[in-house]
Amino acid sequence: MQKLIASLRPHLKKNWLQELSSDTSSSSSRTMLAGMKADMQEVWPELEKAERLARGAALKWASGIFYHPDQLEQLSHYRKRESQRTSSIQSRLKSAVQSYLEGVGAGLAQLHLAMDDIQEMTCKMKEIHKECRDNTTGFQSLECIRDCSSEYKQLSVAIQNLPRLYSVPAMVMETKQLIDSKHLLEAHARLMELETWRDDIYWQLQQRGPPSPETEEMFLRYFAGVQTLEKTLAKTLWEVIDCGLALVREDPTLFVSAVRIIEREESIDQALLENSEANSYFLPPGRPKNWRSMFFNTIEKSVNQRLRETYISIRGQGLAKHLASLQTIIMNDLATVQHLLEQCCPPHYHLTHTYLHIIHKCLSAHLQQVINWDLESSEIFTLLNWSLHVYYSPEMIQNPDLCSEVDIDDLAPLISNDALEQLQTKYINTVRYSVSEWMQKALEVEVMDWQGDQEPETDHEGFYQTSIATIVIQMLEENIRVALVISESLRDQMIAMGLCELETFVSRFRSALVEYVEQHQKDRKCPKNFLQFLLAAINSFVSLRSAVDSLHQQQNPRVQCQSSYPPFLKGTLEEATRKVCQLVTDELLQEIQPYCLHLLCRSWLFNCDFIDSICRTIDQHFTFYQHVREPYFQVLVTEVQWSLVVEYVRAFMQKRMVCRSAEERSQLSDRMSHDALQIKELFHRRGIGRESGWCQCLQGPKTCERLTGVLNSLAEIIRLKDNTVMSLKLDRLFCKYPDISEEQVLMLLEIRGDVPKDVRSSVLQALEQSAHPFPQGYRPIFKDIDVPPSSMPFCIPTIKCA
Repeated sequence: MQKLIASLRPHLKKNWLQELSSDTSSSSSRTMLAGMKADMQEVWPELEKAERLARGAALKWASGIFYHPDQLEQLSHYRKRESQRTSSIQSRLKSAVQSYLEGVGAGLAQLHLAMDDIQEMTCKMKEIHKECRDNTTGFQSLECIRDCSSEYKQLSVAIQNLPRLYSVPAMVMETKQLIDSKHLLEAHARLMELETWRDDIYWQLQQRGPPSPETEEMFLRYFAGVQTLEKTLAKTLWEVIDCGLALVREDPTLFVSAVRIIEREESIDQALLENSEANSYFLPPGRPKNWRSMFFNTIEKSVNQRLRETYISIRGQGLAKHLASLQTIIMNDLATVQHLLEQCCPPHYHLTHTYLHIIHKCLSAHLQQVINWDLESSEIFTLLNWSLHVYYSPEMIQNPDLCSEVDIDDLAPLISNDALEQLQTKYINTVRYSVSEWMQKALEVEVMDWQGDQEPETDHEGFYQTSIATIVIQMLEENIRVALVISESLRDQMIAMGLCELETFVSRFRSALVEYVEQHQKDRKCPKNFLQFLLAAINSFVSLRSAVDSLHQQQNPRVQCQSSYPPFLKGTLEEATRKVCQLVTDELLQEIQPYCLHLLCRSWLFNCDFIDSICRTIDQHFTFYQHVREPYFQVLVTEVQWSLVVEYVRAFMQKRMVCRSAEERSQLSDRMSHDALQIKELFHRRGIGRESGWCQCLQGPKTCERLTGVLNSLAEIIRLKDNTVMSLKLDRLFCKYPDISEEQVLMLLEIRGDVPKDVRSSVLQALEQSAHPFPQGYRPIFKDIDVPPSSMPFCIPTIKCA
């Protein structure tokens, strides 16, 4: 609109207005309107666009109205209506333009008047400045009067402050006496009055500019007593706050006075800070005092001091007593704060809540110091249990009286996660050392028992047992049970540690057994109960394996998946147990070795004493084997059976006897069959006594049949009368026992004593052409049996022959 008025300004002529109002159709009006339109288009470029839009809308409207021919009859009616509407719009537009033009004219007239007034004022101001410059020398003579006035004002202020200044030393002395006599409120009132005087005088000094160093030093020296009083009162207040717990139990008046003084000072600090920010008012020296913050800092120092005194007083009496004393002190102090001390403080202090957080913070710092002590495992357990369970129990922080004052989630951990992990690791390492030491001592006691004259004890099932497995298992379970009191995580760590130490113990136990056997080899009469303690050691390993399974099941499933100790430890236990079984078997073989030297000799052919002695010795050993737990009783039976058969076949392959006739071959085969039957009956009879383990194990009767069957198979080869079927019989033997070698087959044929050279050659060629796989679960018998060199004077034409 302003641009429109500016464009119309050249046309503001009185005659033009008259012509415009009288005749809008005149040529001059049209000319001026055209000029107006051109000027408007210059200042308002959108006018042309608006006109085009209006014309387009009009054409659209007209095309819609006169679309049908019959509507052309109403053309005159529409023309007349639109002419009237156009005339109305033009008249309104003329009225509005005329109104705006009149207002513009009035405004221009007022601007002209204002311009005249400004020019007049400018001239007068120039005259005033000129007169001031001319009178500058006259004003300089008034400088001395100004100095005199300033000095007069200062002297007037000094006269007004003289009574106060003279009374300062006396008021300082009186205030000091009031503080000493514990009249704290009166002393604080005097101190505030002194501070007000000091601050007012200092402010007045500041008003005429920064004072000189000498003046400021003199001022501070004069009011030094006020500063001393402030420090003395503050010291007295903090002593009162420090002893607040004891004071409120007797007389809380002094504590209440101290809190009121602190609140006064806090209000003064707040008012001065607001004035300083709002009005740029100077802040007196020493402000703000922040005595409310000092109040809580003093309480924190008091709590720390009480914890330190408790630590000093019972340092030599153990950690458990120290923590119990801390619990008593903390709960008594919290009760005093909640029921007495909080009533002496403003509600916005939330003293119980704040005091509890202060105790939590100080106690956390104190326990961090305790963690750094050289603690034993029992002390570490006590500290962990107290920090994680007792402290957060209803006996302490979750006490019903304190539930409204504290939210456990708002409290930081009493022991940080890093410190907790460090403490748990320290606990595990301490227990590890103790467990290792006790396991070693238990093993030493066990080794000493092996040298005694008494047999190992038997349990209610009749199995041998010694105390070592029970001691080790109970030791581990007790430590794991104690660790579970702290947390499942610590229990899992304890189980992992126990399994690791158990693996080390099993290795030591096995080494001790090997040394025990070596000592027995030097003197077979000592120790007296050598075999019994070896069998008891097998049962101990069985018990330890059951304990490993039990401990593994107690672990968290996630830890079970990540742990590799149980399978590895089970393998170690299995290896150690089988090693002991091997030692037991070796002991039996050494006892029957003298009898085995006479097997397959001519003296053995008609004498049953040797095999009877062997069976009797084995039967005596089985009497002790009955005290071994499954499945290792069956392992022993199988090992003894296999070892006996191997020794029998080894004696056979030594060629202690060569048959000279068919009768001797028949006697030899019959005797071997008799021995096989006797051995089979022995093991079957002993197996029936432990039917549960004997029948459930696949290596029971079937193994016995296969092992004794080798003796029957050899006897059958010796008994054979028709050499033409020798190849078939040997092939069947080789199929059942594929580990038999060609040298052993030759030795078998030599023991017969009647196999010609061509038959041997054909038999060996047939064996070379046939290769039989090892049956499933087959344990080689002939593999480790050496054959003495052949005494035959001819060379067999085989591929292996040179």
